[in-house]
Amino acid sequence: MAVIWQQVSAGDHYEVRTAGNSTRLYKNRVFHSQWNSQRPLSNGVWDLLFLPALFLPADQVRRVLLLGVGGGAVINQFTHLLAPDKIVGVELDATHIDVARRFFGVKHKSVELHHADAIDWLHKYRGDKFDIVIEDLFTEENGEPIRVAAADRQWFSLLQKHLNPGGALVINFEDPTQMRASAGAYQATLSGRKDVRYQFNQPSYGNSVCAFMADSVSPAVLRSRLNQVLANYPACRVQGQKFRLRRVV
Repeated sequence: MAVIWQQVSAGDHYEVRTAGNSTRLYKNRVFHSQWNSQRPLSNGVWDLLFLPALFLPADQVRRVLLLGVGGGAVINQFTHLLAPDKIVGVELDATHIDVARRFFGVKHKSVELHHADAIDWLHKYRGDKFDIVIEDLFTEENGEPIRVAAADRQWFSLLQKHLNPGGALVINFEDPTQMRASAGAYQATLSGRKDVRYQFNQPSYGNSVCAFMADSVSPAVLRSRLNQVLANYPACRVQGQKFRLRRVV
């Protein structure tokens, strides 16, 4: 593994490293993002943020909102695999945005990046709604990632305000316990809708990514569409997809 760029800014240490054909971003020793255009699914936690999109028909995924950009791996997954009309990314760390553009190639014409506090930006946003809202808001503490936004009723209501009917809300939690603790707050915002929750885990990470979906989605559809991706990208097929999916009651 080779370090191709590094910077210290306001006490934070950033590194961009290459490993084979992959580009990786580290901040304060925390592994934030990895991208390899030959292997867009790499068994990273960022895969879990993308995979819920495969529950939905491709023509339904036209507008995507990503709160927390990191190096832009998730944005690249969407542009390469689903080609939505618009991807809006909101990121507090200006260095992450610079790295995403310079080293991860996040320059597609469909991508709009905002340097802003995502919570504040979401409160002020008055534009069109999104088909998928992905919330991946973390900071670091003692070398460990820590969630920024409390998954309470107010936060769920704000996120859903900007989500199209039948769309998907995807949230990255630190662990399964934190995810389960959010269930009551989410249910309180549904107003009679019959949404369902699916939990995504990857054996190498402690995170639990929860996809809050309409009740008509099918895991069989996700698996079928994932197999299409694997057929198009042999390097992904060789590595296999080591995630776990289960419905959360």
